[in-house]
Amino acid sequence: QLPLVESGGGLVQAGDSLRLSCTASGRSLTYYAMGWFRQAPAPGKEREVVAAINRGGRTTYYADSVKGRFTVSRDDAKNTVDLQMNSLKPEDTAVYVCAADWTLSSDTTTVSEEYDYWGQGTQVTVSS
Repeated sequence: QLPLVESGGGLVQAGDSLRLSCTASGRSLTYYAMGWFRQAPAPGKEREVVAAINRGGRTTYYADSVKGRFTVSRDDAKNTVDLQMNSLKPEDTAVYVCAADWTLSSDTTTVSEEYDYWGQGTQVTVSS
């Protein structure tokens, strides 16, 4: 098991910034590709990948909706994966969940079905 824990969510106004963090207690994230997903409250809205980062942190992926505003990073020494979110919009409101994919590949993982472990999520609410 890989107990992922997210932190850093909250209620902010449009245009503000938040930094989310994901860590695994007692387990190293070094051999995992990591991703951030979000689940919006709207009925029928599917979980979507927001950002992903490969093992080593050399390659990243961003959904078009967050490009230029969000930055994913990892610090394997601190065992954390962060999501810096700037210029937040009301449509960014969602539960943000981090996920880990144990892999030998150097690619990012963008398909949710390929992830092995999921956190509980942290709520981000952006008011207009």
